[in-house]
Amino acid sequence: MAETVHRAAEQDSPWPHRLALLTTVATFPLLFVGGLVTSTGSGLAVPDWPTTFGYNMFLYPWSRMVGGILYEHSHRLIGSAVGLLTIALALVLWRKESRPWLRWLGVVALGAVIAQGVLGGLRVVLLQQTLAIIHACFAQAFFALTASLTLFTSAEWKERPVKKLTADAGRVQRLGLLTVGFIYLQLVCGAVLRHTGEWLDMHLLGAALVAIHVLLLAARVCRNQADLPVLVRSATRLRSLLVLQLGLGLGAYLGKFTISGAFLNPFVVVLATSHVVVGALLLVTCLLLTLRAYRLLDPLQPAVRLIQTPIPLKRELKAEQVPVVQTPSR
Repeated sequence: MAETVHRAAEQDSPWPHRLALLTTVATFPLLFVGGLVTSTGSGLAVPDWPTTFGYNMFLYPWSRMVGGILYEHSHRLIGSAVGLLTIALALVLWRKESRPWLRWLGVVALGAVIAQGVLGGLRVVLLQQTLAIIHACFAQAFFALTASLTLFTSAEWKERPVKKLTADAGRVQRLGLLTVGFIYLQLVCGAVLRHTGEWLDMHLLGAALVAIHVLLLAARVCRNQADLPVLVRSATRLRSLLVLQLGLGLGAYLGKFTISGAFLNPFVVVLATSHVVVGALLLVTCLLLTLRAYRLLDPLQPAVRLIQTPIPLKRELKAEQVPVVQTPSR
């Protein structure tokens, strides 16, 4: 009995959700500063790792953090903070969370943040552009993972869901998964484009595919799941982020790849970096929408559809077709 009460108290602890939310919030500026490092070409402003010009990373003088060193060293410091938060999150999940799969997901997040830090360091030491691209792509995946942990540890996810039976459930769920995949592939193409200048055509094609699928997904949710406000809100945010992302992408393209957009040159760094982080928000929003769709929507089974479908009568008996039984007179 005491053990049951103890496990219930652990399950109701607010700390897993608080730390997951804090880690997610801290990861967002890490993505922005990482984008600034690439946009300003500051990736090798600090030539050594894990030290900074021979100093312990945390003891490097603030007075020397100027130019590209400011961006790169700030990126390392924020990354260290996110790493410490992820360690705390994994420990708290292991101690307080009663769902085994969620405890192990915290361990996965811990392994991911360690791998991400090592990738960033090896990129500096080995001078490999490929590692920089992998580092950028892995950052987006880690952000999506922390956002998912925030959802899984929330009060919303601890309650038993009331599933809605709908024939449209499977379509929404599959379209959501497909859209998440397209958005992530688009982020990969963007990382290649930003680091090498290649894959511009593929990136433009990816933008069209993402736009089409986001609009289809949002329209289907808003039209057929209007009685589920949490899904409708997510779909509306997704559509708004798409409009913002397309505008930022257009501005970055004109400023960097066209002569007519030369007037945008002073803003290219901000436009390109904002394009990266809004892309991350687009990925996370679509992922959370898809997770909620799988949790709240339940496809109709064939037997249920059969019961709900009226069976039309082939013909009705007419009055004159009904046989009349006459009683013989005596």
